[in-house]
Amino acid sequence: MTAARQSVAEAQRVVVKVGSSSLTTASGGLDADRVDALVDVLAKSRSGGEREIVLVSSGAIAAGLAPLGLVRRPKDLARQQAAASVGQGLLVARYTASFARYGVRVGQVLLTSDDMARRAHHRNASRTLDQLLAMGALPVVNENDTVATDEIRFGDNDRLAALVAHLVHADLLVLLSDVDGLYDGDPARPGSSRIDEVRGPADIAHVEIGSAGKAGVGTGGMVTKVEAARIAAAAGIPVVLTSASQAGDALAGRATGTYFHRTGRRSADRLLWLQHASEPRGALTLDDGAVRAVVEGRKSLLPAGIAGVEGDFTAGDPVELRDVAGRAVARGLVNFDAKELPQLLGRSTRDLARELGPAYEREVVHRDDLVLLHG
Repeated sequence: MTAARQSVAEAQRVVVKVGSSSLTTASGGLDADRVDALVDVLAKSRSGGEREIVLVSSGAIAAGLAPLGLVRRPKDLARQQAAASVGQGLLVARYTASFARYGVRVGQVLLTSDDMARRAHHRNASRTLDQLLAMGALPVVNENDTVATDEIRFGDNDRLAALVAHLVHADLLVLLSDVDGLYDGDPARPGSSRIDEVRGPADIAHVEIGSAGKAGVGTGGMVTKVEAARIAAAAGIPVVLTSASQAGDALAGRATGTYFHRTGRRSADRLLWLQHASEPRGALTLDDGAVRAVVEGRKSLLPAGIAGVEGDFTAGDPVELRDVAGRAVARGLVNFDAKELPQLLGRSTRDLARELGPAYEREVVHRDDLVLLHG
């Protein structure tokens, strides 16, 4: 066993993500045998008591299709939410019954990207997941499709899984789909071969990654899985990408699927979610001096360096920081409401404090609540 696969076998806290196509029939509806097969693997993997598992599971919308008489996944948000409402209960009931065969309790955690982007929600989600694991339960996480709007959706559970892996300080992320790894071409085409290891983006720069899932019931294809692997690897978490049928081998550290090596170190929680989970509620245009101070000097953003304000946001919201050409250079949590900022622009904090009071002698975006956007 290679050192990389040894680390997989020894990982103590693991996030496993499974897609709709691995749990449901092509026409919609849960496939009980498939769910049970996955649960058998996960229960066995954690049976020694040394390993904790968080399951990020798609399938709510797909599970709700057949009971509502829908023959395919609807395109409009309202019917997707209706299907998720019916399907989420069926999905968790199925997991609860299946894990009960092993005496394992299941806890449901529904998240929107808003929960990951707002610091208080993020902290609460972290505490809930930690407590469930501490009490021996297995958290089943899904996007809260019934309330998520287009603006606050993850869009797929792959990115959610990467962020959850970071949130719970996982040692490993396992992405399960209907393909047994990343291939250097179309897996269905003769001559295509599986890529065993990815040490960095350069290793797969030549690979054309298809976007459609095979089964037609999910939203994520290989593109979203590779992006999720990139996010997790950059945050110091190795990733195994393989098929649901190979889950047991993957968790045991056997040479299956594609292994993505860590490319970065663990960072402060809020920096990862600020970069990948937050949707900006507005934008601040910075003058050249402020761009240099923020990007090169890693300093906080002060009112004096702001040339313009866009959007309708409140204090604590994520906003984009742009240069005068309109290019996004950073993202941060703003300390003022949008309507307060116009009167502050271009002025020193000392002047503002003298005129408006000490509450205005503060940064618009503190450097600790700011992440640079590269490229």
